[in-house]
Amino acid sequence: MSVATASRPPIRPGAGRASTSSAAKSGGDTDIRLVARSIAQAALEVLAGTRPLIQLSRSLNPECYLALQHRAVLTRKHAARSKGNPQPHLSPMVRSVRACSISESICEASIVVAEEGRCRAIAMRLERADGIWQVTALEIG
Repeated sequence: MSVATASRPPIRPGAGRASTSSAAKSGGDTDIRLVARSIAQAALEVLAGTRPLIQLSRSLNPECYLALQHRAVLTRKHAARSKGNPQPHLSPMVRSVRACSISESICEASIVVAEEGRCRAIAMRLERADGIWQVTALEIG
């Protein structure tokens, strides 16, 4: 008695598996996208007045920290002067995050965030120092 089997194509070494470098790179990109997402969300909450800025002190370099602090103060002053009924704040929702690795320790990210009546773009440059990602440039549109 014979058993008939379907012929299979020859198996190439490494077929169906990602190379170690590309797997590590995609894992690193996933980590940086999560970091960028959380920092962007937190920065918008600081501007809205629902999160204290001090919570971002480890994530932002001194220049970005001072710039965000200044913008938050200006935003609160503008909100106090504007007339009308203030609506309850709804949390911004991150729609997408794109990350580009410049080197092993430098990445740039662009984030699209939906707020109450509009979408905003955020761009940031992150640099890794002592195992911690820190924002060295932050632009909020």
